Amino acid sequence: MRYARRIIPKESLMKSLSPVRWVFGLVLAGCMAPALANSYTTFQDREIKALSAEEQEGLLDGQGLGMALPAELHGYPGPLHVLEVADQLDLSAEQQAETERLFDAMREQARELGQRIVDLERELDERFASREITSDQIEALTVEIGELRGRLRHVHLSYHLEMDELLSDEQKEAYQRARGYEEDRSGAHGHQHGHGQHHGGHGH
Repeated sequence: MRYARRIIPKESLMKSLSPVRWVFGLVLAGCMAPALANSYTTFQDREIKALSAEEQEGLLDGQGLGMALPAELHGYPGPLHVLEVADQLDLSAEQQAETERLFDAMREQARELGQRIVDLERELDERFASREITSDQIEALTVEIGELRGRLRHVHLSYHLEMDELLSDEQKEAYQRARGYEEDRSGAHGHQHGHGQHHGGHGH
């Protein structure tokens, strides 16, 4: 006697599998939860917990660390990047020398402020590590760190202004092209304020 083969509807099969998939999903989520819940575990070995090694190095070296992006991305060249693409800007000897002077001055000021920020971040870290920190000490340290960071950002942004006064509009446009930015973004502020044409091709 032959038995008829029972065909299980697709909808019923999917329903029967859904609890298995649900349980599997819970197990997978449980495995991932600890990693997703705490992304700070990788920071435990930092010398200063609030600073990555790259940021600490950048502060001590006077690097910009993205602090001057409003200037850079609105067409105000920075001294370092002008020096990097100097051969494409046709800088005069005077412009080259002045750009180097601006960069050296900017870096010196940035290094000094960066050192102070790192020192205070280290002190804040050590006080927490000792478990002997007070609310007043937190306020004093964090307010001073915040002020120093603001001053550091001012340094980087203000030297973009000085660099801008040194370049002609044509050089600013060349800078934008050399840096890979949109060409129509350069020179907008220069034409508005009449910068480049009064300075005979000098740039920041």
